[in-house]
Amino acid sequence: MWPGGGSVLEAMENYKKSKIVEKPCPLPFSNLPSDIIEMKVKDGSKIRNLMGYAIGKMEADAVRQILFTGSGKAVGKTITCVEIMKRRLKELHQVTKVLFRQIEEIWEPIVPEAGLDTLTVKRNIPAICILLSKDALDPQEPGYQAPGSFEAFWIETLAAESQGQMKRKQGAGRGTGSTGKHPRSVGERGESCKKP
Repeated sequence: MWPGGGSVLEAMENYKKSKIVEKPCPLPFSNLPSDIIEMKVKDGSKIRNLMGYAIGKMEADAVRQILFTGSGKAVGKTITCVEIMKRRLKELHQVTKVLFRQIEEIWEPIVPEAGLDTLTVKRNIPAICILLSKDALDPQEPGYQAPGSFEAFWIETLAAESQGQMKRKQGAGRGTGSTGKHPRSVGERGESCKKP
């Protein structure tokens, strides 16, 4: 119960969210160059704009690493950006770190004269940090992906799936007609289905 009676939802009807404050979160990587380019992906970011800048920088020889970060609803968009980058520049090493980032939501009373206090709600939201590097990274690092390893995994998975589908298609014709449900298939098979 909320202080003064009523449920939390009923009490929150008297408030409106005024702002969200993202708490600074240390990057989960050590030994990053001080001038590393960090692409902070937001929910409203345009992928075309992000990629135009990031690819332009990474195609320059001087830039060896780039870091993509995103949290909450922007996690999926962050991953999309990284996959586009890896398709464009084939030899990139990758390390992915998943973590939680703390945010504070500030809620103001809708009617200030009602005597309600401003509320601060702390929440942990999922976040992702992906480091892409032209230079080799430590393969023992948790979250490491070698260049091309992701594509190799999908090629293998798709090949296994298509083999399974072929086997199912080949097996689909066996035994039909013997149940009596498909009389035409019995006739099509000719002598082999007749009893001696």
